[in-house]
Amino acid sequence: MINHDQLFTLLDEFKIETPSWGYADTGTRFGKFFQPAAASTIDEKLADAGVVHKYTGCCPSVAVHVLWDFSVGVDATATAQVAAKNGVRIGAINPNLFQDQVYKFGSVCSADEAARNHAHRHVIDSINIAKAVKSNYLSLWFADGTNYPGQDDIVQRKQRMHAALRQWHDALTPGMTMLVEYKPFEPAFYHTDIADWGMSYVFAKDAGPNAKVLVDTGHHLPGCNIEHIVAFLLDEGMLGGFHFNDRKYADDDLTLGSIDPYAVFRIFCEIRNAAETHNTDVSHIAYMVDQSHNLKPKIEAMLQTVMTAQELYAKACLVDRAKLRDAQTRMNVVDGEEALRRAFFTDVTPLLAEWRQKRNIDPDPLAAYRASGYEARVAKDREQARAARGIKPSGGYA
Repeated sequence: MINHDQLFTLLDEFKIETPSWGYADTGTRFGKFFQPAAASTIDEKLADAGVVHKYTGCCPSVAVHVLWDFSVGVDATATAQVAAKNGVRIGAINPNLFQDQVYKFGSVCSADEAARNHAHRHVIDSINIAKAVKSNYLSLWFADGTNYPGQDDIVQRKQRMHAALRQWHDALTPGMTMLVEYKPFEPAFYHTDIADWGMSYVFAKDAGPNAKVLVDTGHHLPGCNIEHIVAFLLDEGMLGGFHFNDRKYADDDLTLGSIDPYAVFRIFCEIRNAAETHNTDVSHIAYMVDQSHNLKPKIEAMLQTVMTAQELYAKACLVDRAKLRDAQTRMNVVDGEEALRRAFFTDVTPLLAEWRQKRNIDPDPLAAYRASGYEARVAKDREQARAARGIKPSGGYA
C-alpha cells in the first residue's frame, strides 16, 4: 500500500484538462438556458479556466474547439499568450466535423467528395493551430453515420475513415498524439461509423503509432463495463485519454461522479493496477473534462468535477494491492472485493486538504471560489460587454 508521500506525488502528477466550451452558454438540442457569468469569448473562457486551476492546482491546460474558439481572424499564437497570462496553456485541439451544412451526410465518411475535402482542410488547419500553440493532442470525434438501411455502403465509409486518419496522423509533428473517440449512437439513427471502442482501436492502430483511443465515460451503451475496456486498452498500449462526465440515460454532460462515483473509482483502480501490478506506463494518459453545464453555474460545476476526480483517484491509489493480489491468488472473491470497498469508503477529504495547503491552495476550493465574488463580478462585466456588442442580456428575456 502506498504511503503518504507517494500519494501526494501521485496527486501532483494527476492533471485534468478543462474544456473551453464548459465555460460558455450551451444547451440541449431543444434550446439554451443562459447564465450572466457565462463566457462568450475565448479570452473569457481562458480567464475562467485560470480560476479553476487557481483553486484546484491540477488543471493547467484548456481544451479548445476550433470553430468555437478559433474562428476566422483569431490569432492562435496570441490566444496562447492570453492563456499563459491566466496561468494555463492550450491543450487538446478539437476540430468541428459536424456543424457545417456540407456535413449533412457525414464528413470524411461521406460519399460527397466535396464534404471529405472540406473536412480534410479543416483538420489540417486544426493541426496547424496545434503547432502554433504547441499542443500535443488532436482530439477527433465524428458525427458520421447513416440514418437508414441502404443509405450508403458501410464498408466504403470505413475505408474512407481509414484513409483520412492515416493522412492526418502523418501530418502530426513528432510528439503529438491523435485521439480517436467513439460513440455508439447520436446523431446517426441507423449506424455510426465509429460506434465502439473496438472500432476506434482498429482505426487508431491502422492510422499509426501516435494514434490512440479516447474513452468518453458517458459514451457507452447501458450496462457497459467501462473499466474492462480501460484495462484492455491499457494492456494493448492503446489508451490515449479520457473525456470525464457522467450520465443517467444516454447523454453525457453531467458532472463526474454525480450518478455513479463507484464506476469512476473502478476505472481509476484499473489504471493504478496497470501501473503498480503490471508495470504499465500510465503517465501519457490525457485526463480531460467534456461537459456542458446547463443548470449548474459553470465554474462551480467544473470545480465539482475536478474535485471529485481528485477524490476518486486518491481513493484508487489507496487500494492495498498486496491484499488484493493475495485475495485473487487465494480465489477469495469476498476479500478481493473488500480490498476495493475499503479504499472507496475511505474519507480522503483530510488528505486532499493537506495536499492543497502544502501547495498554497485553499483546502476547500468550492467555498474559496464562492467567497471570492468572481461570478458576480464577471457577470456584471460580461453583461455590459455583451450589451456593447449589441447582444441581448442573458436569455434575451430582459
